[in-house]
Amino acid sequence: MTATDAAVAGSSAPAAPRPAPAVLRWAPLLAGAGHLAVVLLAADTDPADLARYAGYLLLALILPGTLVYRALRRRPHTLVEDVAMGAAVGLVLELPAWALYAWLGLVGWLWTWPAAVVALFLAVPRLRRHWLVRGYRPTPIGWSWSVTGAVAFFTTYLSSTFLERNPILPTSEKTRQYLDLAYQLSLAGEAKHQFPIHLPQVAAEPLDYHWFGYVHMAATSLIGGIDLPVVALRLTIPALCAAAIVLTAVLGWRVSGRPAVGVIAAVLFFVIGETNFTDPVTMPFGTQASFVIWHGMSMIYSWVLLIALIAVLADVVDRRPGRPVAAIGRGAFVLAPLLMLASSGAKASSLPVVGLALAFTAVALLVATRRIPWAVVGAGLATAAAQLFATAVLYRFKAYGIEVDPLASSLEPYWSPPPDGWPIPLTALVVLAAFVVNMQLRVVGIGPLLWLRRGRLEPVQWFLLGGALAGPLLYLLLRQPGGANQYFTRAGFTFAVVLSAWGYVMVADRARLTRRSGTVLGLCALALAAALVAVQFRYAEPAAGETMFDWLRPLLWWSAGLAVLTVVAAGIWRPAGLGVAALHRRGAIVLLTAVLVVGAPGLLMDMRKSERSPNGGAYANVALPKSRVDAARWAREHSEPGDVLATNVHCLAVVKGWCDARSFWLSAYSERRVLVEGWGFAPRVASSGAYTPFWDRELLRRNDAAFTEPTEAGLRELRDRHAVRWLVVDRSVGVESPELGQLAQLRYDNGRMAVYRLR
Repeated sequence: MTATDAAVAGSSAPAAPRPAPAVLRWAPLLAGAGHLAVVLLAADTDPADLARYAGYLLLALILPGTLVYRALRRRPHTLVEDVAMGAAVGLVLELPAWALYAWLGLVGWLWTWPAAVVALFLAVPRLRRHWLVRGYRPTPIGWSWSVTGAVAFFTTYLSSTFLERNPILPTSEKTRQYLDLAYQLSLAGEAKHQFPIHLPQVAAEPLDYHWFGYVHMAATSLIGGIDLPVVALRLTIPALCAAAIVLTAVLGWRVSGRPAVGVIAAVLFFVIGETNFTDPVTMPFGTQASFVIWHGMSMIYSWVLLIALIAVLADVVDRRPGRPVAAIGRGAFVLAPLLMLASSGAKASSLPVVGLALAFTAVALLVATRRIPWAVVGAGLATAAAQLFATAVLYRFKAYGIEVDPLASSLEPYWSPPPDGWPIPLTALVVLAAFVVNMQLRVVGIGPLLWLRRGRLEPVQWFLLGGALAGPLLYLLLRQPGGANQYFTRAGFTFAVVLSAWGYVMVADRARLTRRSGTVLGLCALALAAALVAVQFRYAEPAAGETMFDWLRPLLWWSAGLAVLTVVAAGIWRPAGLGVAALHRRGAIVLLTAVLVVGAPGLLMDMRKSERSPNGGAYANVALPKSRVDAARWAREHSEPGDVLATNVHCLAVVKGWCDARSFWLSAYSERRVLVEGWGFAPRVASSGAYTPFWDRELLRRNDAAFTEPTEAGLRELRDRHAVRWLVVDRSVGVESPELGQLAQLRYDNGRMAVYRLR
């Protein structure tokens, strides 16, 4: 064990650290879980819901997943790895279990799938040994506390940017909410009650989308008996983030054999933010970390599966004997396809990055060894098969507006037009540099690793490098409406942070840090982070300018200033190192530490922005009146899951006669399909936008006529042909015809909203 790993372990680098006392070993877990519980309770989460959710996680997700993972992996490594990988496997198993129960119409019995797994491992003699496992490697106490600290920091960050900004249910007519949250909730409600899944805002429209994450929300509600808004707006996101942080730490340790690599990777991923110098913080090449997670939970859900998949594929890629961490074994060839299939419907950006990483690895190993790496080729073919499944079955060959157009949508707007007097090639290089500083600075540890290895990488390092390059490459090559191509960069982070952390530990090894010097370096890094935060809090200003390039100027000036300070510091360090032994040969690790810490203000600046603006600073912050949600939830309580609702509300707003069809509140809070609500997120209009007119004008006419010009024949057609049982009227949009009260039964009225039942 090196001094770097000793610092993580909290010891003086013994060859085989003895286990800490049980109280100390479990203290980090208890502290992290306690902090998460306090944060959720402070955000008005009911203690009973929190207890039910803990039971769901432990008994219906982690327990069956861990048992199956233990049965598939060859030898144990650490308990935390078994549990973390088991949680990911539990998420995978949940999907076919839900599909089977939903197809049979037995979703109310979904709780029996984990019970069946548990019963199997109790009944089969060969499986019983997986209940009690011996031979675990002790987890360094410093590693555990470091990971707990990362979880606690990010949980606090989520509290500031998400939990504190979004009430579980509206509290007044003036409540506002980011519009995607209602859409997510509607998909979870659809998965809770329907199979196959449709677009809940247009009852007859299939949902060709990555919807697996919303099945997880539905399963949480069904098994845990927890109200869906609590699941969506309180419980799921923090828990998945904690799982991703632990899995990142496990992945880094597993692939490198070094505990420190895992801890540093987790910090780079979830503590160090994107680099910028604006206040309020802006993200020119994407969205800030927290927003990309909670505005669409498919991102963090996909990360959990993707990180676990990388860990399994690392075992497939590198099957050489004598590795520092016990191999998963043949079970990797079972786990990999399962995780691939789950990832295919978790987020469309995951498998393309994995596929390119495997292709890159296969070519590198072919060149290096002059042999075809058949295991890697097989994994690549399995990835292609999973991608084909998603493309054909889940997305039905819809491209969602994505097309090959290098740099056009991602970077070109920043150099076209260029600043006065600047040639376009120079401007393009400056913009590319800004992109690297903004989004990729935390992964600069990859450079030293490549240098120190002299290009002779281990197979798993080639794999991580391939994924690290594939993410930003796809972002730069592809165009997609709304900047959704940024998610490829986010998928690439899961590879890049591990390789960057590995490079950092290699540089630290060359510096031969003692425990004392390592502690001093850590304290200096914290001091530098605090200083950078203080400077940005004091001097950062709002982004402004006539062109998009002007929005990059604060970042460019900040980067130039830091570069000048670095050159000056390097000029002082070299002669100082000749006279001070403690500084000799340690300039590289000090410089790399400083560069990686530059992004430390990012998440804190995002928290600062959230405190100044509603809804975490989300750009599409829309009204969600309490009266609307009350009516929708009344309809949920008094209708059957198969009932279809109809409403006179379709538009978020009407702009110059055009309907912004992003109204999702009714399907979200009623957990029912709506004949025609808002169609702005329908897959068929993904490339044309939310202002696209509804494609079935006759259906829309019949829907609206039920409120304005109702007839007995018209209502009968809605009931018999479209399964409509309830009409939900918002009188602020349009008052219903007096004749409706004679043709349908008024069952609910709060002044603004009315709910009628068709006879």
